Amino acid sequence: MTDADAAGLDDADVDDADVDDADVAGSTEHYEAVVVGAGPGGAAAAAALAQQGVETLVLERGVDAGSKNVSGGLIYAEESAPYTIDGLFPGFREEASERPVDEYFMHNVAGDRVKTLDLDRVHDRDTDWCDAVLRRRMDSWLAERVHETTRETGGGLLTEVRVNGLLREDGEIVGVTCDELDPIRADLIVAADGVNSELARDAGLMDWDDPGDWFQGVKAVVDLDPDVINDRFGVGPDGGAAHLFSGDLFDGVRGGGFLYTNEDSLSIGTVFHLDSLTARQAEPHELLDGLLTHPLLDQWLQGEYEEREYSAKLVPDSKKVAHPSPHSGRLLLVGDAAGQMQAQGPIIKGMNHAVAAGGLAAEAFVDARTRGDASKAGDLYERKLREEGVMEKLRPRRYRATRAVAEHDAVNRLGSALIESPLGAAGLRAFEGLTERAFNSPLLLGMVPDTKFSYVTVPTRIAEVLGKPIEGRSEADASAAGEDEPGVHPPDLADRIGDLTYDVGDPHIELLDESYEASGAAVTACPVSAEDFGGGCYRDETVRTNGEEKRVVSLDTQPCVECGTCAVVAETEWEHPSGGKGVEYKEG
Repeated sequence: MTDADAAGLDDADVDDADVDDADVAGSTEHYEAVVVGAGPGGAAAAAALAQQGVETLVLERGVDAGSKNVSGGLIYAEESAPYTIDGLFPGFREEASERPVDEYFMHNVAGDRVKTLDLDRVHDRDTDWCDAVLRRRMDSWLAERVHETTRETGGGLLTEVRVNGLLREDGEIVGVTCDELDPIRADLIVAADGVNSELARDAGLMDWDDPGDWFQGVKAVVDLDPDVINDRFGVGPDGGAAHLFSGDLFDGVRGGGFLYTNEDSLSIGTVFHLDSLTARQAEPHELLDGLLTHPLLDQWLQGEYEEREYSAKLVPDSKKVAHPSPHSGRLLLVGDAAGQMQAQGPIIKGMNHAVAAGGLAAEAFVDARTRGDASKAGDLYERKLREEGVMEKLRPRRYRATRAVAEHDAVNRLGSALIESPLGAAGLRAFEGLTERAFNSPLLLGMVPDTKFSYVTVPTRIAEVLGKPIEGRSEADASAAGEDEPGVHPPDLADRIGDLTYDVGDPHIELLDESYEASGAAVTACPVSAEDFGGGCYRDETVRTNGEEKRVVSLDTQPCVECGTCAVVAETEWEHPSGGKGVEYKEG
C-alpha cells in the first residue's frame, strides 16, 4: 500500500496537500497550521486560516469527513456570534443542512399525561437561524470546500489519518504524530478531534475522571417521506420542528429525549447524565426504545418505523468541563475537544460554539503572527473567547454561584417534598402561566441544577398537575392502517449493530481491570452492550478460580461505536482506531 493509499487519497490529492510520497517517507513535513478533525469546528478554523493566507493542512481520521461524527443535531447561527457556519461557507443552508427548525416544544410526561410547552421564545432568542443537520452530509460538504480553500495556500485535507499524539522538542509542542504519516511540524495545531480528543489528553487539558462531567447521547435516524413529515408535523416544505421530552418516561435517569425533523427522516434520541445512567444501571438502547414506543410519538410515527442508523456519542457538560484556558503552547482546542457544548435544560447548542471557537482560534493565530509573536496565539484565543461572550454561554457564572446550594441533597429533598404535596400542586395551578415563561428564560435555564429534581421530578409533576391525557391512535385506527401489532417495533440491539458499517482493525481499547467492581458499569452503560447480551463490546460472566467464584468483564472491540463511554466508567486504556478503521456512520 502506498502512502497515498494510506491517506485515503490518490497521488494527485496528496501532491495538492504538499505531502508527496518522498516527503512523507523521508522527512518531517512543516506547515504553518495543522488542523486535526474536519467537523464544523475544524472546518471553521481551516477556512478562516486559509482565507488569511495561512498554509493549512487538515487531518481527518474517517474515510470521509462526518463518517465518525454524531450530533442530535441542530446547528444555530447566533446573532451575537463572531463567526457562523454560513458566514464562512456561503450556500451552507441550501446545500448542506436538512430543514430549518422554526418550532420548538417541550413535552413534560407523566404516565399517560402530557403538558406541552412552547419554547419558541428561548429558541428564537439571539437566533438568526437554526437548521437540523445530519453529520455525514454536512461534514462531507464542508470538507470539499475546506480542501479547495486550503489547497490554495499549499495545504489540503487528508482523510484516513489518525493523529495519535503531540510532537515535542525539549518539552515544547512543535507538531503532531500520526499512525499513517511521519511526524508533522506546525506553528499552530488546532485540535478539533472531538469529545474523545487524544491531543487534549496528551496535553493534560482534559481527562475522563468524573462521569458527572459527561452526557451520553444515543440516536436513531428514522426514514419518513418528506410529505408525511410536512403533514404530521404541520410544517411546510421549508419548515421543521424540534420536540424535547422529559418526565417519568426514562426510569428516573437524569436527562431527556429529542425529535428533530430532517428533509426525509427524523432524528430521535436520548441524552442522559452519564453518572445517573451508570447509577441506575440503565441500558441506553432500552431507554431509546422507551421513547420510540411511547404513545406520545405515535401521533407522528403512526406505526411506521424504518430505522436507517443507530449511533451514540459522549457529550461534554460545558458548565463543568469547558476549559477556561483551552491551549498549551502551539496547541489550541476547539469544539468538543475543549468541552464547548452548551446543555442547559432545553438549550442545547454545540456545533455553533465549535464554529465560533474555530474562527477565533484562526483569528488569534493571525493576530499573534502579525504582532511578531505567534506563540501568543493561545493567550489571544482565550481572551477572544471571553470577550466575545462564548465562555459565559458555556460556563455561566450564575450556575457556578448557585450550584452548591441548588444541588445540595437537602435542598432537593425539600423541593421534591414541596412540589409533590397538595400545596405544590395548588401552586402549579395558580401560576400555570409562569411555567412556560420559566422554561423560556435564559437566566433561569443557566442556573438549572444537575439533579433528579430538575430533570425528572419537576417535569413529571408538571404533567401530573397540568397535563392532559395523551391522545393516541385507537386499535381500530392501527388495524385500518394494516398493522398486525399496533405501535412501533424498533430493531433489537444485535440488528442495530449488524446494520452498521465497520472496517475492523486492531483492538483500540485495552481493559486494564477485568473485575466487575472496576469495569462492570460498562456492561450496561455501553450503547452496544447489555446484560445477557453476548454480541456487544462488554459482557460479564462468573468464573471459578482456585475454588472461588468471581464476576469478571470481557471486551470485544469489534462492534465498538467509539463513543468513549467505557473510558469514563471502566478501567481502560482507550484510543481511536487507526485511520479509516472502526465504525463508519452513513448518517451521523
